[in-house]
Amino acid sequence: MNDVYIAGIAMTVFGRHLERSLDDLAREALTGALKDAGCDRADLGAAFYAGMTNGPLQGQISIPGQVVFSKIGIEGIPIYNVENACASGSSAFNLAVQSLRAGTTDVALALGAEKMNIPDKAKAFAIFEGGWDVSRAEENYQMLVKMGEGVEVPPDTTSDQPFSKFMEIYAAMCRLHMKTYGTTQRQIAAISAKNHTHSVHNPFSQFRKPFTIDEILAAPPIIYPITLPMCAPLSDGSAAAIICTEAGLKRIGADKRRCIRVAASVIRSFTHRGLDQPQLSVGHLAANQAYEQAGLGPSDMHVAEVHDASAMGEILQAENLGFVPFGGGGPAAERGEFTVGGRIPINASGGLESKGHPLGATGLGQLYELVTQLRGEAGARQVEGARNAIQENGGGMQGVEEAAVAIHILSK
Repeated sequence: MNDVYIAGIAMTVFGRHLERSLDDLAREALTGALKDAGCDRADLGAAFYAGMTNGPLQGQISIPGQVVFSKIGIEGIPIYNVENACASGSSAFNLAVQSLRAGTTDVALALGAEKMNIPDKAKAFAIFEGGWDVSRAEENYQMLVKMGEGVEVPPDTTSDQPFSKFMEIYAAMCRLHMKTYGTTQRQIAAISAKNHTHSVHNPFSQFRKPFTIDEILAAPPIIYPITLPMCAPLSDGSAAAIICTEAGLKRIGADKRRCIRVAASVIRSFTHRGLDQPQLSVGHLAANQAYEQAGLGPSDMHVAEVHDASAMGEILQAENLGFVPFGGGGPAAERGEFTVGGRIPINASGGLESKGHPLGATGLGQLYELVTQLRGEAGARQVEGARNAIQENGGGMQGVEEAAVAIHILSK
């Protein structure tokens, strides 16, 4: 395969941008990525736009990418709209990589943007109701929440405020892991406390307040064992990446010393596996595929960004990526192995729980963090000596697992 590189990458601060438009956020990310790559809009040969909520929340269906790009100076090139649930941004990046490897262009753009904070919060939460088979929604819901049976739920541990059904499913996943492997609520809280502490040092993070494990446990409950700081918020934001072949790097005059090689780019979809078959999970299979593509393994990774829409997600993905055995994620978290300075730092950015989760921009925001780490520019959250990095970004639900998972491995 032809080598492909990230020449430029940028993101906005993720958060509640009530006074800013979708176009304004996208413009900031694009301008930053172009500046980082040292190129112009005219150098782009194709553009891939990721936006999950533009239709339901802003009313712009069919051509959201063309509409946004028309307002920020991109026209006359192939523009593709990419929707793949929470993995949309990573999927746009993967398609850009494939277009470069296919030789259709030598410089491509992947950009994701979302405005999720609107006055009607129930409407925003309803977005997540489309992240599974809506024709079997109640059947899906009943099947998934049964995963959590067999663990006693303490009284007064369910919020009386509205929250996404996906949080009920995440809670059921937590309780299944607790029942199967002995994982504790305190171990899950250790993930959340670690990520909120990491986020203090990330200027792009939605939340930058540290929490102790005990503070996480004492926070308002969502649904046992999940408390509020363990959950990703509704977020606005944008992120963009300029990706090039070797020829593209030469054409735009990129500084090769700052360019990061895409060692693997994998998108994989669900299978109808059983709950007792974690070794067949889509995340684990996709990670193994990516390791093979890159010619690397879990022990070669120095830093990771994973999809922690709830804190439990990090435990599951640490296991899927092969950093610990299945069932070993909770104890490893409690030992501090996933902390910056630990054995394998995960979510040095603060993760989705703290950095934020603007769906179409999330995966590109993860890649921004990993590029920053590999360039040695992450400041107080820098993982020393990082040369290989892995990203995992999942989206939707099909059967008992994510409908889609993206894995990217980046190398310095």
